[in-house]
Amino acid sequence: MVTRNDILAEARGWIGTPYRHQASCRGAGADCLGLVRGVWRALYGAEPEPLPPYTRDWAEAGAGETLLSAARRHMREVAPERAGPGDLLLFRWRDGAPVKHAGLLGTVFAERCPSFIHAYEGVSVTESPLIAPWRRRIAAAFLFPGIDPWQP
Repeated sequence: MVTRNDILAEARGWIGTPYRHQASCRGAGADCLGLVRGVWRALYGAEPEPLPPYTRDWAEAGAGETLLSAARRHMREVAPERAGPGDLLLFRWRDGAPVKHAGLLGTVFAERCPSFIHAYEGVSVTESPLIAPWRRRIAAAFLFPGIDPWQP
């Protein structure tokens, strides 16, 4: 059975992986979705559905909530304020825009501020403080399969 600690340990193992659009290879390259895909593969095996190629502006160019819809097909949604360590967070870059960024909620970072693990363009996979500007952008939160919402 997968635990929150398993999710965090796997995600933290990706820290330092360079940002690479569409990539999902620990140590070689990943984008934000690639990080989530890699954690999924390490803990659950095959990805739940094939991923079509996507451009950097995919969310702006298309209609609908592609990333949000995919998360809803394969994970259990929880209120963002109920999210726990290891849960998937999805972000909107601005109000009214489609969900376009993903990260995994970490633990307390500093000064009682939680952290999140994400692949950030121009940087790498990193663990960042989930400060107010990031918290305001959270659109949804999801549990990985088998995770109990009450599990610490």
